[in-house]
Amino acid sequence: MPQPPRPQGATGDLRAALILTAALLVARLVALFASPLELYPDEAQYWLWSRTLDFGYYSKPPVIAWSIWATTAIGGDSEPWVRLSAGLYQAGASLLVFLIGRRLYGGAVGLAAAALYALMPGIQLSALVAATDAPLLFFLGLTILAYVAFLEAESRHRLPLAAGIGGALGLAFLSKYAAVYFVVGLAIHLAVSRPARTAWSAKAAGVALAALVVILAPNLAWNAAHGFATFQHTAANAAWSGVQLFNIGEMAAFVGSQLGVFGPIPLGVLIAGTGLAVRRRAIDPRDLTLLCFALPPLLIVTGQAFISRANANWSGAGYLAGAILVAAWLVRWRARRWLVAALVIQAAVAAFFLAAVASPALADRIGLANGLKRARGWEQTTDIILDRAEREPGLTAIAVNNRFLFYAVSYYGRDRLGLSTPPLASWLLMEGPQNQAEITAPLTREIGGRVLMVSYEGWRREEMQADFARASGLEIASVWLDPKHKRKVEMFVGEGFAPRPRDEISGLPTPP
Repeated sequence: MPQPPRPQGATGDLRAALILTAALLVARLVALFASPLELYPDEAQYWLWSRTLDFGYYSKPPVIAWSIWATTAIGGDSEPWVRLSAGLYQAGASLLVFLIGRRLYGGAVGLAAAALYALMPGIQLSALVAATDAPLLFFLGLTILAYVAFLEAESRHRLPLAAGIGGALGLAFLSKYAAVYFVVGLAIHLAVSRPARTAWSAKAAGVALAALVVILAPNLAWNAAHGFATFQHTAANAAWSGVQLFNIGEMAAFVGSQLGVFGPIPLGVLIAGTGLAVRRRAIDPRDLTLLCFALPPLLIVTGQAFISRANANWSGAGYLAGAILVAAWLVRWRARRWLVAALVIQAAVAAFFLAAVASPALADRIGLANGLKRARGWEQTTDIILDRAEREPGLTAIAVNNRFLFYAVSYYGRDRLGLSTPPLASWLLMEGPQNQAEITAPLTREIGGRVLMVSYEGWRREEMQADFARASGLEIASVWLDPKHKRKVEMFVGEGFAPRPRDEISGLPTPP
């Protein structure tokens, strides 16, 4: 792979990349600590996991829980400290984008790529929520940087870099199993690039594989001891059962979402550049390397959306390589105006997003309140439930029928549960547990003597009541999330828990 020239301004490009990254990190931290938005229930779930460190969890590998444990150990359990690691990971990923771009194409492309990536709309969200995408992208960036360096290195330097590829990829897998897209990209690159095949020796491949296995071994052992729960959950997310096949609407919605999360101009450039490369039947080896890592997530998830369904962030593993490739093409085409336009649009979106996070009333005023409703009202909902529990004598448990509600109450009731109130449990709809809340805290006969039952949005309340010998004291409460949306819970006291066979109530719609 040809080495790009190292211009005199390389140090200036690095300084500019550092300033950009630091400025965005500061702006995100200001928005994070100023924001009144509450934890989304998935974030509360990850926080709960972080209270008991392990090498795996029901639905995700462990890095997200470890990261939350580290930041909350420093600053406490408030929302900003739960979310803090996301911004740090994305700042690191932005610098890795610069380093990869500079190594492949020079400092100007590296700086443009870092700016495109750091200002990408999807990255703004990822940098402010506790989720698995931010650590995944950081460690994928490390993996790609090590791989690019490996391809350029002399033979005697390749073994340490091979170990770095395996180790970084292992950490990416411990963040999110979507790291498998690197493996897909690597396989494609080896198939289409003779220099890539030549770079690898059996010894280098063995070193990389050994490093990967060493990092992954504890998580693999945890999964083996828990019936491969995380793998099964990941496979279930991608399952096609129960969904209308060949759904053009779902595919169109997914492609439209990529305009929003990747950016309209960068996505257009990525599509146009790929088309030109195919038409000319000639492609720069550096471009080929990045295409092998950028396109598979986008194409595979687009296909999945057509066959079944897909969330906008499922293609996120391709964003980092895609941003570098877009920057390289815009610089090569001398399309300065398009690059400036892309950066201006994405900077404006980033500024608005940060302002809306710091002051959600801004989003409310322009009709975007619906996008924030899942990060509102959970503390008030929790207080309603726990206040009712404190008024009821002799309760043996509080049980909810929705995992979102379970995790929200766990987080916002963390100072009251088990002290002024009985423990929290999860009512099972199916014969066996379907999520970690149902695995770790199921409602059982042993704690089912007198239970405050809570139905989220009234879902399955009648079936819940039928599981008890007596049910009384129905109360319906609502929490306004914004002027147009509210959340409802229905509560009653159940005595004598005697659950019916689950096949009598299964096969019905899942909870909201």
